[in-house]
Amino acid sequence: MLSPIVAGVWRMASWNWSPQERLRWIEQCLELGVSSFDHADIYGGYTVEALFGEALALAPGLRARMQLVTKCGIQLLAPARPDTRIKHYDTSARHIVRSVENSLIALGTDHIERLLLHRPDALLDADEVAGAFESLQASGKVQQFGVSNFSVSQFELLHARFPLVTNQIEWHPLHHAPLNDGTLDQAQRLRAHPMIWSPLAGGALFTSAAADAVRVRDTLTRIGEARGVSAATIAFAWIMRHPSRPHPITGSRRIEAMREAVAAQGVTLDAQEWTEILTAATGKEVP
Repeated sequence: MLSPIVAGVWRMASWNWSPQERLRWIEQCLELGVSSFDHADIYGGYTVEALFGEALALAPGLRARMQLVTKCGIQLLAPARPDTRIKHYDTSARHIVRSVENSLIALGTDHIERLLLHRPDALLDADEVAGAFESLQASGKVQQFGVSNFSVSQFELLHARFPLVTNQIEWHPLHHAPLNDGTLDQAQRLRAHPMIWSPLAGGALFTSAAADAVRVRDTLTRIGEARGVSAATIAFAWIMRHPSRPHPITGSRRIEAMREAVAAQGVTLDAQEWTEILTAATGKEVP
């Protein structure tokens, strides 16, 4: 359902772009085959969905060519939420439904392709959440549901009540826990293709002076030079090589960075290249 590469918009408010500039960025993403856009209600202090919707309203015909993903469940201290006294999580049915209604208005659409719970909530009532999901799906307001940053057991709990299609997780060579904690095993078992946030470690793959980052950077660069692509493209290819069929999320406004991510679709690392990168990350040979 999603494009292989997903465009992340969490920084859009800081881009300080006009509606026309935002629209052009959306158009350029679509031209590259990046048709899925990852939102959350909290992005930009609860402003990014409306910024995106404002741009989309300039060319409403584009809506049929894209998939919108948004997240809810985090309650932040912000002017837009004057009743919030402390940062907390809210996965009550009332909050989920209200968040979707707000997102639909902000985005200027009548449906969302995919809704995710943004973070695990210790007070999550799986039956109540499932009821909210069923209602939203029956009304046509949301087509698919998933979670973000959930552990294996947390995913299993909710999935037992309502079918989830993804777990959006952090994964990159500098954060390789999902390979060993069962997260990616679960994704492959359930064919719930994970969405990957921060695939370039927030830029640390190319800026950090930490020993593991330097080793990984050197390895990505060497493999990229042999393949005739950038180190960033190899980093995306490393993620996409996994059989759980992940969808990496880019977080850049630079279209060149988007092109580097898209280019990874044409690069299939062999097992030795993939393991070279993992070995550089861990600093030791695989067991």
